[in-house]
Amino acid sequence: MPSSLPPSPGHLTRRTILQRGLTGIFASALAPNFLPASLFGKTAPSNRITVGMIGNGLICSAHVGTLTGNSDCRIIAVCDVARSKAQKMRDRVERAYGDKASGTAARGVDLFTRHEELLARDDIDAVFVCTPDHWHAAVAKAAMLAGKDVYCEKPLTLTIREGRVLVNTARRHGRILQTGTQQRSNRSFRHAAELVRNGLIGDIRVVRTRLGEFPPVPALPEEPVPAGFDYDRWLGPTPWRPYNEKRVLGNYGGGWRCFYEYGGRKNGDWGAHHFDIIQWALGMDDSGPVEFIPKGYQGTPYQTHVYANGIRVERNDDPNSKAMIEFVGSKGTVWVSRNDFLETDPPALATRPLRPDEVHLYVSDDHEADFFSAMRTRQRPIADVEIGHRSATTCHLNVIAEHVGRPVRWDPRAEEIIGDPVAARLLDRPRRAPYAL
Repeated sequence: MPSSLPPSPGHLTRRTILQRGLTGIFASALAPNFLPASLFGKTAPSNRITVGMIGNGLICSAHVGTLTGNSDCRIIAVCDVARSKAQKMRDRVERAYGDKASGTAARGVDLFTRHEELLARDDIDAVFVCTPDHWHAAVAKAAMLAGKDVYCEKPLTLTIREGRVLVNTARRHGRILQTGTQQRSNRSFRHAAELVRNGLIGDIRVVRTRLGEFPPVPALPEEPVPAGFDYDRWLGPTPWRPYNEKRVLGNYGGGWRCFYEYGGRKNGDWGAHHFDIIQWALGMDDSGPVEFIPKGYQGTPYQTHVYANGIRVERNDDPNSKAMIEFVGSKGTVWVSRNDFLETDPPALATRPLRPDEVHLYVSDDHEADFFSAMRTRQRPIADVEIGHRSATTCHLNVIAEHVGRPVRWDPRAEEIIGDPVAARLLDRPRRAPYAL
């Protein structure tokens, strides 16, 4: 009969650490544990973190380009409801590993069309969830219940209630979840947030951010479902709609991101990045705004949300604006964008070093590497599940206010909409059977 006792300190393995977490290991032993350094090493192939890629579209392709060049990990499985996508990704990964070793394709990457089958493998340490938004919560939760750590693309969820489910699951089971808001691992965004956090531009008066616009949702005629594509499963918990290629495309010019069934349009796209940096800069990683005002309400020129201290965040999609995010304070301004763009007024602030006694934010220069480091140390990563949930909540509440056409008041501590039962019904969405969370 298999023993139900915890492993003795002398029989700890790297996989035990990754699957159970240091907290669980330490709590299970009465005597101090001395963990061998090899558990956290980066050289031996047996110490590589094994990875499964779920959802094999555009963002997955970007991650694969990074991960196959990283000796710290090894992709051993791919999964997509479109078999042709999974085959293409598998072949790419095998070529990448084979080219490094011998100039020929290396075998050993398994292909799945259902994530449950991939998650059933006990030799996978981590999964990257690169599906459309409406599948994030179900796949991430299932992965954590299967003992995997998770890198989940942004926004973390489709609904606010899903986010709290993921936080609770991660905490209860000791799992690491990194949200794919990689701007936190960029030095310009970090320094901009530090300038704001340390009051170097004075009291913040307003924050402006540019999200852009998607085209209107098109009217799509029904088309035949391609062979090898499980369209019902692609739809998952969302309402059934006739198949059309433009509905399921993942291109950045539209595709599924245009539809509220599968995401939050630009609020869930660029908003998930920029609102996240604003939350970070304002010290709101465990909280959030208290009011959301849709564009046009009683002449409001911009979609706006407001924090309890009065700071307003305006979505100004002027293509001529200087930067993706603009922090305006009583003593200066900070502009920050991708490609290491950072400007300040006064200009000297951009290069001013922080003093030891000032606020220094979490330093990460590589979002995937930070995730793997967190897996080994069992410390929370830079974009932990709670942070991802709170940033996604800001996106979702802007969408809800737009839908109901009026301001929505929010209690970030209770995570409830105040005094508007119609809006409150949108904190979650009905899930189509059999795709329960």
